[in-house]
Amino acid sequence: MRTKVVVAVSCAALLFYFVLLGRVGVELIGTGNWAGVLIGAAVLVLPLVTAWAVARELLFGRATERLGRELAERGDLPADDLERTATGRVDRAAGQAMFERYRAEVEAAPDDPGAWYRLAIAYDAAGDRRRGRAAARHAVKLRAQRS
Repeated sequence: MRTKVVVAVSCAALLFYFVLLGRVGVELIGTGNWAGVLIGAAVLVLPLVTAWAVARELLFGRATERLGRELAERGDLPADDLERTATGRVDRAAGQAMFERYRAEVEAAPDDPGAWYRLAIAYDAAGDRRRGRAAARHAVKLRAQRS
């Protein structure tokens, strides 16, 4: 719940920023100067691109949350019982072992969204967030294809 509040507050702040930025863009376009018009147009396009990226991430978050909830209800998520360092991070060797297990699971069942979701968790535990997000995106895609 805390994460959703932070996201909501961040989106509200971003929306406020977009309104201010839009006003500046319109004022620059209103100068009639070719440089002002170009900069003003760029200032107006920037919030649109940012809004698209934020919307895409919010949809991704909602879809992964939904898939995670479905898997949890079926008892198909790994237990969070990995060894941790003194700072609370997953022990590298434990994360690597988890990764190997779920990589083998994906190789055995490449069309299973649950296997890909568990692989995403394992990537995260192993410290590879970029590949973890890619695996989660693939899991969501496979789930959508099944619906």
